[in-house]
Amino acid sequence: MRIVYCIPALNYSSGMERVLSTKANYLADVYGYDVHILVTEANGENSYFKLSPKIKIHNLGINFDEIYKRSFLIKSILFFNKQRKHKAAVNRALREIKPDITVSMLRRDVTFIGKLRDGSVKIGEMHFNRLNYRKIKANIPHAVKNVIDNIWMKRLIRQLKRLSCLVVLTKADAELWTEIPNVKVIYNPLPFVPDKVSNLKNKDVIAVGRYTPQKGFDYLIDAWKIIAAEYPDWRLSIYGEGHLKESLKDRILKNGIAESCRLMPPVSNIIDKYCESSIFALSSRFEGFGVVLIEAMACGLPCVSFDCDFGPTDIITSGKDGLLAKSGDVYDLAEKICCLIDNAAVREYMSINAIESAKRFSQNNIMAQWVSLFNQLLDKSAITSF
Repeated sequence: MRIVYCIPALNYSSGMERVLSTKANYLADVYGYDVHILVTEANGENSYFKLSPKIKIHNLGINFDEIYKRSFLIKSILFFNKQRKHKAAVNRALREIKPDITVSMLRRDVTFIGKLRDGSVKIGEMHFNRLNYRKIKANIPHAVKNVIDNIWMKRLIRQLKRLSCLVVLTKADAELWTEIPNVKVIYNPLPFVPDKVSNLKNKDVIAVGRYTPQKGFDYLIDAWKIIAAEYPDWRLSIYGEGHLKESLKDRILKNGIAESCRLMPPVSNIIDKYCESSIFALSSRFEGFGVVLIEAMACGLPCVSFDCDFGPTDIITSGKDGLLAKSGDVYDLAEKICCLIDNAAVREYMSINAIESAKRFSQNNIMAQWVSLFNQLLDKSAITSF
């Protein structure tokens, strides 16, 4: 089977890039599929995560990123010009590669991928959720923003209807896409199988994610101020990068917790960092899924997470393998982290259950679902063509 994935770039340490790398490697190395990845950005083919040498990467050289420091009007004009080039480049690449399956990560190519007639089955892979996808971030009046968001969503629905299938990450999100005839839920796979787990002895709490508003590290830092006052010998480490780094540093200083709370850069040995910790915290305002939760659970960490839209409720069974706090409630988040800090026996109990729960997301289980979907859609396409 020949498969093409479309994504802006691979040189970021974000969840979508990590998940794609994991799946592409599995399809190429385990199933022996011919896997190609189309990227649009300069240096986008330099993958942050290790890729199988069997995978072929094609840089289309569109470079959308170079326009984003322009004004909203100029950026819009330049974007549409680049988008025309993007459509032509993807169409040309697909006709040359001749894939059986084309998977769009539903970024800029979503506007045209379903219209291309290269003969491949088109699948949309959603790594966000409906409530937080395609929200305009320009500094314009709220009413105007709502109008644009509504127009974009109506266009998106029309575009998604042209695909053979839309794959989403949670059951709750699937229920929102009522207009789409073929929606399937496939969880993200666990990127690794750890060869060790935490002994839960260190007085360390860990969080992992981009320094963006979505990840809610401002909430976590405020919660840590409460926790540090009661447990000054414990430490919080937040691994990530992003444009909010300086404001998060300022928040740590303002809260007077610089001795016990630190911002750390992304690391390639994240398994080691999980295993050096005893609790994982997720403070996101929303998620597409929350791969870091299953990573931490596989390493034996009980997780405390906001019960945000979407993902944590599909992953955590509260009271068994972790705890869910009220979404956005700093005091509830702090209380539940304190509960685990104060109860070693509970941490041990949840650690055992977390390791077992994480097995649901093994690459063998998840990728078998993807291959089954590929075969079903190809069979359906063959019947339709006949």
